[in-house]
Amino acid sequence: SQVIVHDVNELTEKLFPIVEAMQKHFSAGSGTYYSDSIFFLSVAMHRIMPKEITQIIQVDLDLKYKTNIRDLFNEFDNFPEGAVIGIAREMQPVYRHTFWQYRRENPQTKVGDPPPDGLPGFNSGVLLLNLEAMRKSKLYNQLLEPTTVQKLTEKYHFKGHLGDQDFFTMVGMEHPELFHVLDCTWNRQLCTWWRDHGYSDVFDQYFQCEGEVKIYHGNCNTPIPED
Repeated sequence: SQVIVHDVNELTEKLFPIVEAMQKHFSAGSGTYYSDSIFFLSVAMHRIMPKEITQIIQVDLDLKYKTNIRDLFNEFDNFPEGAVIGIAREMQPVYRHTFWQYRRENPQTKVGDPPPDGLPGFNSGVLLLNLEAMRKSKLYNQLLEPTTVQKLTEKYHFKGHLGDQDFFTMVGMEHPELFHVLDCTWNRQLCTWWRDHGYSDVFDQYFQCEGEVKIYHGNCNTPIPED
């Protein structure tokens, strides 16, 4: 099997002009740091990878696999028409928090609400990028345009610091049809930070996950259970 190593500096050079505009909305700290572009790699992967690469799985390092990753690849076959990215829901009320102003102005909204009926936002620890679909989707590429990003951040009063995850979450509120939602068992997040930071009353509605876990995600340095 062939392994190709990509140079981070080279990737960043290609990325920066594409994602520069969105960095100011979804990066930690203020200003647009050149090096932060790498946190938006997934967003523009279809513009950077060679055309012959049609599908990519992008994963965080703090994961533990309980099943064959090949089974995750099969999820590409479940993408509905028009979907370009496979991603699991965020399992903490982080976006209930981020969208507080929009939620206050729109009391009937599902934005930031817990599953199964709400829109809790996404977690980018496990990503299925259908590069071919991303390249073909007129809608998706429009959403990368600075003016579109600006409009959406204004509509939702959105200011984030989680990079690609924030972008996908905000876009998913407006265009859920672009995403194939992975079952929580494919990205079983373990971080409970928001339970102790003002959301203990609703926390479990976000955090629960039925079924046998296929991938554990020890986000915010949470220890992953031993076998």
